[in-house]
Amino acid sequence: MFRSLASFPSRTPTLPSRLLIKSFSAPKRPYPRSYSTESNPSIHPPPKGQRSRFRRFIGFSSIAVFAFTIGLTYQTQLTLSRIMAQTDEETLTAFIASDPLTSEIDHTLRTHPVAEALRANPEFTEARPHLTIPQPLRERNLTAGTLAGPGKIVVPPYVFSERGGKSMISLMYLGGDVCGHQGIIHGGLLATLLDEGLARCCFPALPNKVGVTANLNIDYRAPAMADQYVALRAETVKVEGRKAWVEGRIETLPIDGQEPVVLVEAKALFIEPRQAAALSSLYKVA
Repeated sequence: MFRSLASFPSRTPTLPSRLLIKSFSAPKRPYPRSYSTESNPSIHPPPKGQRSRFRRFIGFSSIAVFAFTIGLTYQTQLTLSRIMAQTDEETLTAFIASDPLTSEIDHTLRTHPVAEALRANPEFTEARPHLTIPQPLRERNLTAGTLAGPGKIVVPPYVFSERGGKSMISLMYLGGDVCGHQGIIHGGLLATLLDEGLARCCFPALPNKVGVTANLNIDYRAPAMADQYVALRAETVKVEGRKAWVEGRIETLPIDGQEPVVLVEAKALFIEPRQAAALSSLYKVA
């Protein structure tokens, strides 16, 4: 009469096995995986043979560029040495005045008592350095070309250099076309002359006879009037290895025995570049 619970049919609904498996299977991804264990052929390093060829190409290119640079430097030095206008000695007779006023100014500078005294001193050598620059290059040089000529730096300065780069005196005449204010020489020109003159003074004291301006301090003392004779005086006060300290001034150059008037004073530091040994011959040309 009574049946066991096990004999009663189960009331829990059942699903077909295939449907059950399908319902619990992982859903399909609507997009591809963003990662992969496979290697990307697009980022493979080049084969060993290609790397070797590339390295050889870089090596040969570097050698070629280096050889070309050395050859160009040598040819430049050779060409410049061939077209040098004059030696220091030849510059003393190379200048030809273009008019009577220029001729008179040149004669006054050459025969001035200061020039005569320096010329008689065996410790000094005389030259007109601007004339050692080849003519094609001189036109693009500031003090030897752009600022040189009638009304400017009228004649190439006479430069007297003491042996060993100890001191230097440059005699010149400044015309009326290089003024800042009317009748007064531009201070920038005076600074340029001092920078160049102080450098020229100390270069012989440096190991490879060349340097660049590291510092230049200028004090203007009095107006530099146009159309007058002046003297630039420089002295090397200290040398340490590739460094040289120089002091100098520009003063009037009286022609009637009066005392000179200091117009501007300067102190400068010049440093020889580390590569100066390879470039010194080029610098000497200019």
